[in-house]
Amino acid sequence: DILDPERLVQCPYDKHHRIRARRFPYHLVKCRKSYPQVAKQLSTCPFNARHLVPQADLRDHISNCNDKRFIEEEIASEASDFQRKHMHMSSVSTWQAPPCDEDWDT
Repeated sequence: DILDPERLVQCPYDKHHRIRARRFPYHLVKCRKSYPQVAKQLSTCPFNARHLVPQADLRDHISNCNDKRFIEEEIASEASDFQRKHMHMSSVSTWQAPPCDEDWDT
């Protein structure tokens, strides 16, 4: 269960470390400092900073990352909402400026 804050997550810096999901971000900061050589070999996923993968695997991870799908769906939803609102506004508005009888030059 991905949403369970009590589930155990394996540390990317030390495979023997198993941390509760709710503490995982804090652990990553601590372990990055403790294992600088390992940190140099890992890349951070652009869709979820908790995903640290070997640099050679980053491209494959990005194409298969579940969080990418969520972000893409959110962007598509926002774009369709914007388009729907914009289309509604342009079709509803029929206001035209009234004719002006004033002559400012005179």
